[in-house]
Amino acid sequence: MLATKPLAEPLEPAQAAVPRTPRLGRWRVPLSIAVLCALPWLLPSQALAVNVLIYGLYAMGYNLLFGYTGLLSFGHAALFGTGAYVTGIAIGQFDADWLVGMALGVIAAGLMAAMIGVLSTRTRGIYFAMVTLALSQLVYHVALQASSWTGGENGLRGFTVSRVGFGPFSADFLDPVNKYYVVLTFVALAMWALSRILASPFGGVIEAIRENETRAKACGYDVVRTRLLAFVLSGLFCGLAGALSALHLSIVPLDSLGYAMSGQAVMMTMLGGVGTFFGPFVGALAFLVMEDVLSLWTSHWQLFLGAIFVALVLYMPKGIWGTGLLWVQRWRAR
Repeated sequence: MLATKPLAEPLEPAQAAVPRTPRLGRWRVPLSIAVLCALPWLLPSQALAVNVLIYGLYAMGYNLLFGYTGLLSFGHAALFGTGAYVTGIAIGQFDADWLVGMALGVIAAGLMAAMIGVLSTRTRGIYFAMVTLALSQLVYHVALQASSWTGGENGLRGFTVSRVGFGPFSADFLDPVNKYYVVLTFVALAMWALSRILASPFGGVIEAIRENETRAKACGYDVVRTRLLAFVLSGLFCGLAGALSALHLSIVPLDSLGYAMSGQAVMMTMLGGVGTFFGPFVGALAFLVMEDVLSLWTSHWQLFLGAIFVALVLYMPKGIWGTGLLWVQRWRAR
C-alpha cells in the first residue's frame, strides 16, 4: 500500500532540480495555456505549432519519469508508438469513432507501460535504461513483423479524421487552426492532470525518491510500487501524445517506435529543463525549430544539432526554461 505521510525531514536537493517559484506555481497551468494559445501566430506555420504541442506533451510525460522521479528511460518510444498505432488501427480497420480510437490508444499505452514497468522498475541506473531500451526494441520488431496490422516498414496508413465532434460541437479537423486548438484542448487537460499529480502527496513521494531513494524507503514509502505507478502515468501521457500524432498525420510511421524517438524525448526534456513544468514544451520548440532550420541548410543537420545540444548541456545544464527560472529567482532575491 502506498504511504502518503509527509517526509520526516527535508531532503537534499538534486543537482538537476530547478528551484521552485511558489507564486508562479499556482498559475503555471493557465499561464502555460495562455502562451500556447498564441503559438500558431508566433511560428511560421500551424503544422509546426501542432508538432510543438504533440512533442511537448510527449516530453512532458517523459519528464514525469525522468525529471520528477529520477528514472532515465531509453524506451519511451514504445509508449508513444503504441498510442499512435492502436489509435490508427481502431479508426482505420474497425471504423471506431476518433474519440474512442484515442481512448483505446491511451489505454493500450498505459498497459504497455505497466508491462515494461513491471520488468524494469526493480532495476537501477544504467540497468534500468538498458532494460527499457531492450524492451522498446522488442516492441519495434513485433510491429515490424505484424505487417498485416501495422503496415510493416511502410507504416500504418489508410485512416483520415476529417471532422471531429463532441456532442453538439463539431469542427473541420483538416483546417490547421481548428486542428491546433483541438489538440491544445487535450494538451491543456493533460497539463492540468499533471499539475494535480505533482501537487498531490504522490507528487511529493516521487520527488523524495528522486532526491534520496534510500531515505525515502527508510521513511516507509513503497519505492518499487511508486516507481511503477509513475512509469504507468508517464506512459498514459506519452500514449496521448502518440494518439494525437496519429490524428494529426493520418499515418503512423514505423520510426515512431524506434530508438531515435526515445532519444528525442531525452533531448527535448534536457533542452527545456529537467524537472520543470513548462520546460518540455520549450525544449520541443527549440528542437523542432533547430531541426527545420538546419535541415534546410545541410543534409548533415544531425551533426550540428548534436553539437548545439552538447554545448547547451555543458553551459546551460538546467536547460533553457530552467535557466530562465533560475535567473528570475536570483533577480528577485536581490
